[in-house]
Amino acid sequence: MRYVELGNSELKVSEVCLGTMTWGIQNTQADADAQLDMALEHGINIIDTAEMYPVPPNKETYGDTERIIGNWLRRHPDKRSEVVIMSKVAGSGLDYIREGTPVTAKSLIAALDASLKRLQTDAIDVYQLHWPGRKTPHFDKHWPGTVSPLDINTAQETDAMRDILSGLNNAINDGKIRHWGLSNDTPWGIHTFLSLCREMNVPAPVSIQNEFSLLHAKDWPYLIEMCAAEHIAYLPWSPLATGMLSGKYVNGARPAGSRWTFVQRHGLFRDTDLAQQATQAYMKIARDAGMTPSQLALCWCRQVPGVTSTIIGATSLTQLEENIGAFTQTLTPSTLQQIGDVLKRYPLPF
Repeated sequence: MRYVELGNSELKVSEVCLGTMTWGIQNTQADADAQLDMALEHGINIIDTAEMYPVPPNKETYGDTERIIGNWLRRHPDKRSEVVIMSKVAGSGLDYIREGTPVTAKSLIAALDASLKRLQTDAIDVYQLHWPGRKTPHFDKHWPGTVSPLDINTAQETDAMRDILSGLNNAINDGKIRHWGLSNDTPWGIHTFLSLCREMNVPAPVSIQNEFSLLHAKDWPYLIEMCAAEHIAYLPWSPLATGMLSGKYVNGARPAGSRWTFVQRHGLFRDTDLAQQATQAYMKIARDAGMTPSQLALCWCRQVPGVTSTIIGATSLTQLEENIGAFTQTLTPSTLQQIGDVLKRYPLPF
């Protein structure tokens, strides 16, 4: 396993990050325990979660993923120093989480205290803002005419971000978090937070996690360039496009218990004709390269300049082992050329 610096922090993390959002709906405590054991055996030392997990989010299971991790930490206290735990505070929009209100300094501390209790730990290594308070071009909103940048009240948003930073700074000073990061944000969001950090003398964010895959490469190269220049770790989430790039959903297939059989908060917007065509093209490349489609997609993410650690998830140990195995493989120049040709043909298929 290769280890890399997490942005401008002192943390050394594995190039594979264990995602946990299925724990609590698709996976039980026993499943999670087994996944954690396998991950640590393979040298994975970074675990990503969130207060709103598991996904799809709902009131009944809210916080259960953190509880599952906390139960494991309680039974394995010696492992706490071996792992980097990342969690996230939910933004506005879910009425059962702080009545759907935006993140503020006050609500952030309340959310953080609740997460610490569920995780049964004294501090979270990286505490992330799950999504911005403003509307951003994520979750099928990246097409022209969907979200207008002219609608942003920059003064209002900047004041809100300044307030959030004061809460994060208090949490760092109180030892409740070691670092903080972003999620589902944009170059303007990163730039503004960095400017405010300098203004307020607050530590800068160490990471950002955004959706990034062969079917959704919109962060390359502009946002990733900014991350590299500012020493912010870039962590792709959903590198398999919610499982689509594994090939299991081709031709309308819906394997029992798979993610797409559950109601999706934003719908199955990734399931388009172009995305299906691109997936089948990548599946052929994978067969010719002697690897699984999932491994091809993950191996591609790994080699993108500026990618720090790729967040992978699985609902079975077989899937997890397959996904981890992708990081022991390399893509030949010929395979990369073939992938590049398909990527140019289908740059944003959903």
